[in-house]
Amino acid sequence: MVGLYSAPAHFYTATMIVTIDGPAGSGKSTAARGLARRLGFEFLDTGAMYRAMALALSRLAIDFSSDKVPEVLTTLRLEMPPGHVLLNGEDVTATIRTAAMNSASSKVAAVPAVRAFLVEQQRAIATGRSMVCEGRDQGTVVFPDATCKFFLVADPFARAHRRHRDLLARGHALTFEQVLAEQEERDRRDSSRSVGPLKPAADAIIIDTSDLTPDQVIDHLEREVRRCIRG
Repeated sequence: MVGLYSAPAHFYTATMIVTIDGPAGSGKSTAARGLARRLGFEFLDTGAMYRAMALALSRLAIDFSSDKVPEVLTTLRLEMPPGHVLLNGEDVTATIRTAAMNSASSKVAAVPAVRAFLVEQQRAIATGRSMVCEGRDQGTVVFPDATCKFFLVADPFARAHRRHRDLLARGHALTFEQVLAEQEERDRRDSSRSVGPLKPAADAIIIDTSDLTPDQVIDHLEREVRRCIRG
């Protein structure tokens, strides 16, 4: 399950989906969490789901392109209680937040069987709920009929600096140049994969976060959601 925030009494309470897509470092995870709190919606971190799949396959020493992947997926149990990620009952919240899993998640996300498996789970989780869902194909593939769709972008150097600061804060000794190079490779993979490529939905609102603070981004998103609701 996912975490549920208490909804402000004055806000919209009917079921609806808000999607936030964008590349790594664009600020979508912070924005999605903050927006969910503002709206009183649940938050779905799909990136964590792909990281967990990458971890599971890596531990089993199974190549992501192996024909064994579909069978292995049937043995995995993924749970997402508030603030945690459980893989077959094990709390892997911290384990999946490494530079290695960051890179591996992008690679496993290109595997059609994994994407189909997680898209089905994401849709099941969101059924009958009001949610803010962030990822790379939420507005294009997973929830094409979402009430509001956003696509966050930012200058590549701004994105890499954000990611570098985040990794250093978590104790990962990577240079800025390493982070930038990995980001460029990940962007190429995410944008060129055959299934669920990274791209904005035709009806998504595109927001450049390069020069915005996290609160300014969330303010902008909230204003747009209110416009969506008013129709």
